[in-house]
Amino acid sequence: MVGEDEKLYAGRWVARLRGRIIAQGGTPEQARRAAQSRYKETPEIIFMPTNFPLTFPQILDSVRTALPDGLTVYLVGGAVRDALLGRQIHDLDFVLERDAIKIARRVANTLSRAGTGTISPRAGTGTISKADFYPLDPERDTGRVIVTNEDGTCSLMDFAAFRGPDLEADILGRDFTLNAIALNLSDNTIHDPLGGVMDLKEKRLRACSPSAFADDPVRILRGVRLAANFGFHILPETRKAMKEAVGLLGNISPERMRDELFRLLDGLQPAACLRALDLLGALDKVLPELSALKGVEQTAPHVHDVWEHTLATVSHLEAVLAALAPDFNPDTASDMLKGLMVLGIGRYRQQIGETFAAPLTADRSLRSLLFLAALYHDVAKPQTKKADEEGQLRFWDHDQQGAEIAASRGRALAMSNDEATRLETVIRNHMRILFHTNRLVREGKPPSRRAVYRFFRDTGAAGVDVCLLTLADMRATYEQTLPQENWAAALDVVRLMLENWFEKPAESIAPTPLVNGDDLMRELNLQPGKIIGGLLEAIREAQAMGEVSTREQALDQARKRML
Repeated sequence: MVGEDEKLYAGRWVARLRGRIIAQGGTPEQARRAAQSRYKETPEIIFMPTNFPLTFPQILDSVRTALPDGLTVYLVGGAVRDALLGRQIHDLDFVLERDAIKIARRVANTLSRAGTGTISPRAGTGTISKADFYPLDPERDTGRVIVTNEDGTCSLMDFAAFRGPDLEADILGRDFTLNAIALNLSDNTIHDPLGGVMDLKEKRLRACSPSAFADDPVRILRGVRLAANFGFHILPETRKAMKEAVGLLGNISPERMRDELFRLLDGLQPAACLRALDLLGALDKVLPELSALKGVEQTAPHVHDVWEHTLATVSHLEAVLAALAPDFNPDTASDMLKGLMVLGIGRYRQQIGETFAAPLTADRSLRSLLFLAALYHDVAKPQTKKADEEGQLRFWDHDQQGAEIAASRGRALAMSNDEATRLETVIRNHMRILFHTNRLVREGKPPSRRAVYRFFRDTGAAGVDVCLLTLADMRATYEQTLPQENWAAALDVVRLMLENWFEKPAESIAPTPLVNGDDLMRELNLQPGKIIGGLLEAIREAQAMGEVSTREQALDQARKRML
């Protein structure tokens, strides 16, 4: 075997006859069939190793150890794809001919017994605390192993029986060729019947079959997300199949639609993804309220109509979050305004990172929810658009009505109560930071302690979301015409808000209660009712203002409110 052959056919199966390669394919069967069409002799079928080592999490060695001798199990999907691309590997998916649930249980038991010292599948470091087994889908012989690491993070390993008579049939039923590559755990050979490896090299997104989207229309969203995340171009025939299947999106359950949408919003270039969905005709099926934003004019200082402004807000929000990420390098700030933002509020990047690293649900990120808020922050502008006496376009109450529209969409997507409440809160309050910014520019007055308290009283933790959305909204409003004075004022207001939230919460946001309802009823001879809640809120606000600091002062404050 010569070195040039190894390079030319790396990662492929070849048929070799009398020392010469006569055919090749993505699987042994393909190489054999290709050789038989040309030669009557029986060739040797061998796998040509890749040009570079494939790096997998070390837990894969533990999985191999747990498997029975002679059993062929394949690692498939994203893990193989990411290994070929040199990317970090997260969850692991395995397929085998049968008894997948039985094997999953065996792997979980083996990992649990091994315990300390087993490497985390997610990060490649750390040790396993426990491994739990769940029969994920008994009818389709699918089991799940949930690995909990000592640092509290979790990773998934799914084991499934072939969907079809063999591996090739299983792969043909998958979504895209980049996810249709399998690694044989027994000998580390690659099985690639659909040419997924070459598609990875050529940066092509190609469906596994003409019926891929009719079989599962949610793959339309997944395809757009994958193309954006990997920088791939969608092949024309795949794009055509996506368009043809758009009408079937209505058959997808709200839960699956929600989860795929959140993954898209949590990935790279969410604005480009949304524009791609719109071009495919899919946006109306996913977020139908957004189409009404197209062509809705806005007067200065806006430079876009409402639809383009919305997409620009999403793009700027991605840039804001990237610039305030814990690992951001300040030297890479691409423009002066971003540099000013990093200087002004970059000190809170760790706290901001921790805020968005804590999900509201187990499967969906707070970051993606904020992008959904950005998409819907101006959704009520078409219905609230009016011209004032000077001909200036106004959108009175669009924040309040928009919050209700977004809440309705959240219910339609089967979002959790916590998610829907946070989404509604962000949109309902998204104009408040801008109000304080304009006042600072006009009058030189920053938000008062009372304003800071009331802002977070009404928004809670979502106040951080509102701050960041405001910065993106402001950039999208002005684009290159944004006055530095206005941007500096917005940063000053946001910095003040974040300072109080992250550094002084007990002082200015949630002071320790000095009295409770029972105290007020007893000391002021009151009966239970709404008045008690009103008095307690007045006392808390007085504490935040620095006017009340003792129990007696709190009671005096209540007595004054009673006069």
